[in-house]
Order: sequence, then structure tokens, then C-alpha cells
Amino acid sequence: MHPHDALTEIATLLERERSSRYKSKAFRAAADAIAGLTDDELRDAASLRRRKGIGESTFAVIEQALAGGVPGYLADLRERTGAQRASELRRLLRGDLHSHSDWSDGLTSIGLMVEAARTLGHEYLALTDHSPRLRVANGLSPERLRAQREIVRSFGDDGFALLWGIEVDILDDGALDQEPDLLDDLDVVVASAHSKLRMDRAPMTRRLVAAVSNPRVDVLGHVTGRLVEGSRGTRPPSSFDPRPVFEACAEHGVAVEINSRPERQDPPDDLIALALEIGCLFSIDSDAHAPGQLSLIDYGAERAERAGVPAERIVTTRSLGGLREWLERSR
Repeated sequence: MHPHDALTEIATLLERERSSRYKSKAFRAAADAIAGLTDDELRDAASLRRRKGIGESTFAVIEQALAGGVPGYLADLRERTGAQRASELRRLLRGDLHSHSDWSDGLTSIGLMVEAARTLGHEYLALTDHSPRLRVANGLSPERLRAQREIVRSFGDDGFALLWGIEVDILDDGALDQEPDLLDDLDVVVASAHSKLRMDRAPMTRRLVAAVSNPRVDVLGHVTGRLVEGSRGTRPPSSFDPRPVFEACAEHGVAVEINSRPERQDPPDDLIALALEIGCLFSIDSDAHAPGQLSLIDYGAERAERAGVPAERIVTTRSLGGLREWLERSR
């Protein structure tokens, strides 16, 4: 295999398993360092070792790829991460409505996220960087969000669409953390609570109901805010009455997100069952912060299939045209 492809695949798999961001960045930097080099230039070991971005591990991958085999580092990663069993539902998914770039707390450029989405066969991807109050995630001010618009629009061609969106923070009273007129202009609005997750049950219920009753909201993101594994540790789910929240989602056509990140697994299975019973729509999303994490929708699809969620209730099984029709329901 070509060394560039080997380095890129390693970075992607490291992102998928949510390894250290420094590891994946190192392999992406090495791939950029050798982009466009001829085989002869790649075989000039002395020159290659002096090239900025090439270290011992990445040099070994390049050498082994040039020798005609699968580099050992890549082979080990493939075995460790494993190819997720493709569920029937996964094959029906057309895109993803929740992803981040380095404009907020993502690891890579918008372009690399788009390239990865195309590789997965997506018809569309919503770029949903964070809103201003989430400073720890470099949330976008109204000015920065407007500046992002033209960049997003430049990626829409040949059957693929990058949708201009936001993951807007749900404020304590259920209001949304962005200018209303700007939210009206966006293609996709994912609303999520990121602060005061230990709020008492009654005010948290009112907070979530108010958010999903806002006609600007399309998707309710990681509803409980729980963490069940991973480097950030664990966090219990928020306390709220899910029935009125999901009833409000159903009434207003807001999709309940099945967040595919293994550390979230949100909503829990019992809440998926309740949302299904109430008649909610769903959106299976990756919440990707790096290109390799877009493939985490494998996990979300598997959970939704186990929970018996029918494909017709999942907005991300819709074609781009069908998705836009749903998004415009209240615009």
C-alpha cells in the first residue's frame, strides 16, 4: 500500500478508538509531509528522516509500506479496533447531523472532516461546532459562525452536501446560546445541555422542554449528558422527567439523538424505548471531533437496531432532499 494511505489510515483508526490526539496528529502530520513525493524520494532514507513531521514510528510505517506489505503498526491497529459488524440499519444511514472541526474543539480542519464523510459514503454531514458560552470548547461567537458560512458552502458539490449547523448550548432557562436570527439562517440546529447537569429534576425538565419547543431546534443532543466510560471518567445522567421532554420532541418534530460515542451511549436503552413509544423521530449521530470518529455511527446504528427503532423514524436514513424537507418544517 502507499505510505500516505497507511499513515492516514493509522490516524483514522487512532481517532476511532479515541486514542491520544497527539498520536493521531503525528501520523496526519507525517502524511502531509510526504504528500506528493515520488517513490524515489520516499526511498531516500536520509532525506526522509530529516523531513519535518517524520519520526521513528512514522518512518518505519513508510519503509514497511514501500516494501509491499501492511505496516505492522497498522496491522495491529486493525486487529485491535476490529471492523465493526455492519448492521442492516447502518447500511441505510445517509449522513450525520453532529460533528465538530478545529473551529471549536475538533482536532482537524473542515476539509478533512468532509473528506472522511465522503469516504464513508455519506450524502451529507452537518458541521455543528459549539456556541459561545462553551468557552472551554472554543465556542463560536456570532461573528465567527457567520464567517464559517461561506467556507461550509464551498464544499457542496457532486451529490455531497456539508450542512451549516451548530451544537447550541441549552441555557439554564431553556433558551439557546446564539442569536435567534442567526439560528434561523442555519441548516441544522442541535441543542444540548453542557452545564449544570446536576440541576434538580423539575427545573431540568422545564429547561429541556423549553429548548425542544423552540421552533429553531432540529435535534436534541445527548439528552442525559451521562458518561459511562473513557478518559474523562464517568458521570451519572441528569435527573429529569423524560416523558414531557419526549412528548415535546414528538409534538415539534424534533429528533432525539442516539449519540454514537461509546463513552456516552446516550440515551440509555430505557429512554430510547420510551421515546419510541411516544412517537419521536431519531437521529443517529457520531458527535465526531476527528475524521476517524465519523465511523462511530456504526455503534449508534447497532444500538438503535437492538432497540427496535424502525428506519423510517430515523431522519438520517433520509435522502438529502427528504432531510431538507424535514429541516424546513418550521423554518
